[in-house]
Amino acid sequence: MNNPTPQKRGAASGATAALIALIALSIAWEWWLAPLRPGGSALVLKALPLLLALPGVWRQRLYTLQWASMLILLYFAEGVVRGWSDRGLSARLGWLEAALTLVFFVCTLAFVAPFKRAAKRAAKLRREHPSSADI
Repeated sequence: MNNPTPQKRGAASGATAALIALIALSIAWEWWLAPLRPGGSALVLKALPLLLALPGVWRQRLYTLQWASMLILLYFAEGVVRGWSDRGLSARLGWLEAALTLVFFVCTLAFVAPFKRAAKRAAKLRREHPSSADI
């Protein structure tokens, strides 16, 4: 990344912070805050895909941010389902999970959008002005 704009830096920082918070929430939730079984549950493993995404999100890798923005939708769905169906602390943690996924998703879209717009402009220019190699 050569001198990213303040908007991109803010979006990347927000996505990274939301991802770290979501990893911490996933582990704490399933180990001791409100696990499905006393003593913790195997659902703590749901943090693994998020951990795999963390290095690429931290380094602001465009490809990682793109696939992580799709992956995060599974966590949003889980948060909403558990927010509605669970009771007590687990329900509140579900809504917190949904909120963190929304923060991550919005920050990721804000980071990726300028790259997508630039790619569309470049494709349009190639269609309008093909080079002799393209003919």
